[in-house]
Amino acid sequence: MDPDAVAGVTRVPHGGASDATLLDFSANTNPERPQGVVSVYESAYAAATRYPEDDYCEYRTAAGEYLGCEPLNVVPTAGGIEALRLAFGVTLDTGDDALLPEPSFGEYDREVRLQGATPEFVAHDRILETDPTPYDAVVVCNPNNPTGTGYRRADLVAYAQECRRAETTLIVDEAFLDFTDYRTLAGEPGVVVVRSLTKMFGLPGLRMGLAVATDSLHDRLEIARPAWGLSTPAADVGAYCLRQTKFVAKTRDRVRTERARVADRLRESFDVYPSEAPFLLLGVRDRSVSDVVDEARRDGIVVRDATTFRTLDAHVRVAIRRRHENDRLLDALL
Repeated sequence: MDPDAVAGVTRVPHGGASDATLLDFSANTNPERPQGVVSVYESAYAAATRYPEDDYCEYRTAAGEYLGCEPLNVVPTAGGIEALRLAFGVTLDTGDDALLPEPSFGEYDREVRLQGATPEFVAHDRILETDPTPYDAVVVCNPNNPTGTGYRRADLVAYAQECRRAETTLIVDEAFLDFTDYRTLAGEPGVVVVRSLTKMFGLPGLRMGLAVATDSLHDRLEIARPAWGLSTPAADVGAYCLRQTKFVAKTRDRVRTERARVADRLRESFDVYPSEAPFLLLGVRDRSVSDVVDEARRDGIVVRDATTFRTLDAHVRVAIRRRHENDRLLDALL
């Protein structure tokens, strides 16, 4: 991190409602959790009186099995944000350039700037058409947040090959890939895959994540990661969740069905963007974003003001939750 860059960087706005009486559609986390999580968490309490084993063997093994990659290539992190910081930290130096998609997750811009590097932007649906040669790193969010656009693995593999030829690191954020049928890019040479367990498993407060890379890129991530960076409860719960494949499949089916139903209804009043993620981006047409947000809140619903994303000025984003909750969202918005 470049100390001189810190003063010029601000915090990034995110979704999430602190008022538990409100139904939160602004954060894209699963409203359900795998059965048995509570007992695993409680069992971790006794072990939390000691430092965790810093090799995180069980966590890495579960992640490797889940992703179909070599467990030794897994780098445990306290959430996807820490994995992103590690990836940028071992890739970028002061004066470097990084290519970022827009609109997309605001933390990419912030983390690049904290390294003293310069972010440049291209439309999210054109990023795989760009020449990576001028850049030290390129970021792809798959599926993209907030648009929900997904990228085929074959296209990503082809672009990763271009990045290797250009000696450019490709960072692929797969925070929402669990909700799709796409295969991970984990294990592809020259690529850092960033993963968050908290979206699929509905436990954002536990901060469970990981990065995956190979060869010298993995070695740099492993050396740079903080010692004991993953708490004992997070490591134990994370390893347990990564083995709940039936839960993942059931969630994926529910989201797919409900997303199609909600999108079909919302087209009456909004411009609905195609999505392969557990959320929908909505253009508000002739209404103001503040009116949509405020009216929903009066009905006990929180939606995301998406004007905080680059290039968006008349949009909101809504998560896909359970059917009865989605019905409340539809009543509030329509």
